[in-house]
Amino acid sequence: MKAAAFAYAKPSSLAEVFDLLEQCSGEARILAGGQSLLAALNMRLAAPAMLIDINGLAELDGIAVNGETVRIGALTRHRSLERSAEIARHLPLIRLAMPHVAHAAIRNRGTFGGSIAYADPAAELPACSVALDAMFRIAGRRGERSVPARQFFKGLYETDLQPGEVLLGADFRALRPGYRAAFLELTRRHGDYAVAGVAAHARFENGRFADASLAFFGIGARPVLAARARAALEDSPYAPETVAAVQSAVGADLEACACGDLYHAATTKLHLARVLAGRAVHALTGA
Repeated sequence: MKAAAFAYAKPSSLAEVFDLLEQCSGEARILAGGQSLLAALNMRLAAPAMLIDINGLAELDGIAVNGETVRIGALTRHRSLERSAEIARHLPLIRLAMPHVAHAAIRNRGTFGGSIAYADPAAELPACSVALDAMFRIAGRRGERSVPARQFFKGLYETDLQPGEVLLGADFRALRPGYRAAFLELTRRHGDYAVAGVAAHARFENGRFADASLAFFGIGARPVLAARARAALEDSPYAPETVAAVQSAVGADLEACACGDLYHAATTKLHLARVLAGRAVHALTGA
C-alpha cells in the first residue's frame, strides 16, 4: 500500500511553519525524522493534506548545557543522543535508554521531538522525560509556552500540543551528585516496542534512597509515574523488605491503568512491571 496524495512544503522559519499550519486548518502533519509518520502514511492510517518538513530549521537541532540545564532540541537525532558525551555525563538515564530505541537505522533518522510528540505509550524517551521531570518547550502563533512532561502526555497518542503548535524541545535538570539512573525494558525481540519498561532516577547516599522517580511504560496508555513506589523507597535502605515494598506499591500504582495487547494480558504486564521494579531498585544502588 502507498500513501495517499499530499502536498509538501519545507519552510525555512518557524513563522512559515505557523502560516502553513494555519492554512491547512488542521490537515497538515509535521515531518521530522518520519520514522513513525511515513509508516502511518503508507498504511493509510494517516492522510494529511500536507507534510511540513521542518528539517531545515537548524535552531531546533542540538544539545546544549547551560549551568544546571540540559537543552535538547526537537530535531536532535536519536543517534546524537546515544553518542553525546554531554548526555552521558549529565543525563545518564537517557544514555542508558538510547540503545533500546528501535534499531540503528531508525536511530540515525528518528528525532527526540518526534518520539515525544508521537507519544507512543511503549516508547522510551517519553518515560525518561517523565522520570526526569523535563520541561517541554512549545511554540505557536501566540508565542512560546512550557509544559512539564508529567502533564504533557494525556492518553494513547494524545498530548498537550494544540492545533498550530510545534514542539521545540525540552529542558532537563543536569545530574547532581549522589543521583543514579536505571533503565530496563522487556521486549519480544530487541528493537521492538517494550512489553513493559521502567525509567528510574534516585539519590542513593549512605545506603538509603531519596527523591526517587520511577516511570513505567508499555503498561497503559501513557507513561505512568509510580507515586506509591516512590514513597516506599523514600529514606529506605537497600534490603529485601524495601524491594518487596516497592514491588507491591508498583502493583497498586499501575493496576488501574494497565491494559493488555495482542500478546500480553494486563496481569502479565503488571507482573513484569513488578519484576522490573525490583531490578531497578538494585540497579540504582550502583552495585
